[in-house]
Amino acid sequence: MTATVAGTPLLFMCGDKELLGMLHLPQQPRRTGVVVVVGGPQYRVGSHRQFLLLARFLSRQGVAVFRFDYRGMGDSEGEIGSFEAVDDDIKAAVDTFMANAPGVEQVMLWGLCDAASAALFYAHQDRRISQLLLLNPWVRTEAGQAKAYLRHYYLQRVMDREFWAKLFSGRFDFRASLRSILGFIRTSRQGGAVERIEADSHLLAPPLPLPERMLEGLGRFEGKVRIIISGDDLTAAEFMDLVKSSKGWRKILKKRRVDFKSLDGANHTFSTQQWRDQVAEWSLEWIDTE
Repeated sequence: MTATVAGTPLLFMCGDKELLGMLHLPQQPRRTGVVVVVGGPQYRVGSHRQFLLLARFLSRQGVAVFRFDYRGMGDSEGEIGSFEAVDDDIKAAVDTFMANAPGVEQVMLWGLCDAASAALFYAHQDRRISQLLLLNPWVRTEAGQAKAYLRHYYLQRVMDREFWAKLFSGRFDFRASLRSILGFIRTSRQGGAVERIEADSHLLAPPLPLPERMLEGLGRFEGKVRIIISGDDLTAAEFMDLVKSSKGWRKILKKRRVDFKSLDGANHTFSTQQWRDQVAEWSLEWIDTE
């Protein structure tokens, strides 16, 4: 074990925009380094400083880590875009990381929520990416979200003592809840269908739904994948519901290169020290399986 490596700021370009990243580089880094892909409108420190703490932990184990801000986020220039359009940002970050981390020969992308989705879109395009560590992947569709609420949130509420106390006290808005439930039922039956679009007198095939595009990315990636799932998170529940209902997802995830870990009771961002530490240990363990 080595001492914690303080982050070194690095400026780099993505197109004509200047981005900022932080490099944690041990004296003798392992051949596999980690690039942390951020999710949602946040920056390289992460929720509850999770990305920073992860980088410090891994650097003590000799793993080089690079955290960075997308265009339009944190201290980077540009306009905030969708997680579905950050391939260029990730490539620029990997290029910068590899150029400044002698001894690092391959990269594991680490991503939570829609960052996991972004990593799946990108990984198969870059032979330097050897591994993925995906936490609570974002596969959100209106139908999938509705099913997750019906199966997990409302069933959990029925089992909650506070719900029944509120009901019998007269403080429960039955009509509003019924409207909400019926709305989710209608949405869940839509199946996430997307209508064809007519443009310039030609019918254009619509883009595939998000879960199908993610499945395509996973199928084309030849490296190793570990997926970590929170036990108390609707995003994670929606992903697991998708896996259970989709033959395509089940087929790929059963392959040996895809490994699952579940952390009971953990919320979406693994907000306690115990949960963060477990995620960090599982991340290091996955690097050790190279």
